[in-house]
Amino acid sequence: MSLAIISPGRNPKVWIDALTFHDPEIDIQVYPDITRPEEVQMALLWQHPPGYLDAFPNLKLISSLGAGVDHILSDPAIPRSVPIVRIVDEKLTWSMTNYVVMGVLNFHRQLPRYQADQKRKVWDMSNPEIPTRIGVMGVGALGGDVLDKLDYMGFPVFGFGFSEKEDFPYPYFSKDRLQEFLDEINVLVCLLPLTPDTEGILNLDLFKKCKPGTFLINVARGKHLVEEDLIPALEAGYIAGALLDVYRTEPLPTSHPFWEEKRIQLTPHIASVTNPQAAAPQIIDNFKRLKANQPLFNLVNRQRGY
Repeated sequence: MSLAIISPGRNPKVWIDALTFHDPEIDIQVYPDITRPEEVQMALLWQHPPGYLDAFPNLKLISSLGAGVDHILSDPAIPRSVPIVRIVDEKLTWSMTNYVVMGVLNFHRQLPRYQADQKRKVWDMSNPEIPTRIGVMGVGALGGDVLDKLDYMGFPVFGFGFSEKEDFPYPYFSKDRLQEFLDEINVLVCLLPLTPDTEGILNLDLFKKCKPGTFLINVARGKHLVEEDLIPALEAGYIAGALLDVYRTEPLPTSHPFWEEKRIQLTPHIASVTNPQAAAPQIIDNFKRLKANQPLFNLVNRQRGY
């Protein structure tokens, strides 16, 4: 019984070291040098080649190497009968919340403005704070923690999602109340799961509905944003600026216009990165549960997309 790591372009050594630390006897095969595909019963995936899992006739479990699973669900060749699990790590939530708080505070206290003033040797003490009201699209574990921390800091916060919620601790708007949600805020944070309903949701039509000068933070998935719509939204004043950590193509091509747009701040998909040492025990546990025919942890609901 073998476990396969399929993560093109990434160094698998950190995962091998973490997994063997917790289970020295585990049999690991690594893409592209998988010589015994018939022995693979669990596959660890990140951006795997579509259709590649057809090579494993005895596959019984798929695990994402992170919290996201859209890279798995987007492959139509994934067998419907094989369960999918994901990584759930408190450190991922901690890192993501810190990143979003950083973006909110930089907007609220206008750090880019003062960085530009420094270069021009300008001393301008006027209007040092922008009144800030934050809306979070996607209020699961990550979005909920973002709301909690920003509320604790004293910011007005609002949640948005695609399902109805009762007894939510903050003002909450479901999908049929999108305009009401956007009317309340001037910072828009996207933490939605990527599903057919949410792909492309950050588009020009939505930006037109925002309060003029709204600041965008996208830390969910690159496919949430229609990239060609963002600069026109900036030019029209619908959006004041953006902090982006995810993109449709990664690494972001050097020819991409975002590199040269001063109103867009870019980071290279580092807002929240899975720690192999923290994730390995979950993977090993599910691997042992698979062998013992026991219930699995962190199962993904394919219909919901997470």
